[in-house]
Amino acid sequence: MATVLHPAPKIASNEGVREALSKALGAAVVEAREEHGEISLRVERAGLEATLRTLRDEHSYQQLMEIAGADYPDRPERFEVVYMLLSLTKNHRIMVKVRTDEATPVPTATTLWPNAGWLEREVFDMYGVIFDGNTDLRRILTDYGFEGHPFRKDFPLTGYTELRYSQEQRRVVYEPVDLPQDLRQFDFMSPWEGADYVLPGDEKAAEKPAPPPVAQPKTTETPAQTGAGAKADEKAAEPVAASAPAGKKRARAADAPAPTEERPSRKPRAGKTAGTAAATKPKKSPATKPAKSAASEPKKAAAPRKRAAPKSPPKSRSTTPKDKA
Repeated sequence: MATVLHPAPKIASNEGVREALSKALGAAVVEAREEHGEISLRVERAGLEATLRTLRDEHSYQQLMEIAGADYPDRPERFEVVYMLLSLTKNHRIMVKVRTDEATPVPTATTLWPNAGWLEREVFDMYGVIFDGNTDLRRILTDYGFEGHPFRKDFPLTGYTELRYSQEQRRVVYEPVDLPQDLRQFDFMSPWEGADYVLPGDEKAAEKPAPPPVAQPKTTETPAQTGAGAKADEKAAEPVAASAPAGKKRARAADAPAPTEERPSRKPRAGKTAGTAAATKPKKSPATKPAKSAASEPKKAAAPRKRAAPKSPPKSRSTTPKDKA
């Protein structure tokens, strides 16, 4: 089987990549990191287009795979735009990041990669980042007339408005959000272990009563509590007879039935058989000849059927002159 040779290695190493790119880009690099097995470069916002062009033309990062956004409200420049580049010849990926705020635009990458147009529209729609030079910067995921940017941290989870189909107006209408119940928070704690805080409704329950005291164990400190003593010792020292005295009969109660041994014998049964075995033995029937079965008898040969003689045709009667008269 022929061996297939690939121009790119199966596993690309990050060894020396961060140092080489930082040296090639020079002052445009603000910070270079290697985290979670990936190379990350944060560059100046003003020189973003020149930096991306250098990475594409001189370092073989031919494809722009994705443009993502992130929101950090505590930073002066709260938004971070992330460009993910792929080198097909090196089988290697890097991330290029820039920071901005709500009012400062970021240079567009549509002059380098045409697919950047839709990717920048997504970041604009979700975060509100403006891209300078994008001629078609409009919303792409949300509806027309949508207010706000959903991926911002200060955007409410329920939004500002909701849309529904109105049966009365026969069209889709926008209305303020009206929730039937408040948004609840769940801590996913085991109900058997209990929570560290008081659950709603538990404050109405009365305090648990103190557990009952443990019962004091009963002790036998005096002989009177155990039944031991001189009387018990004397009773235990009495000899016990091995067997009952012979020839001595106990008095029988007046209403006690007579013992079975003293009852008179039962009269013999009146009949031919005295014992149970003979009485239950089946009687013999008179000997009868076994009936002959139809199968055992030999079949007689059937007598041949006699064929009837053919009838002769009736004789024709001759006519006489008397008959004609």
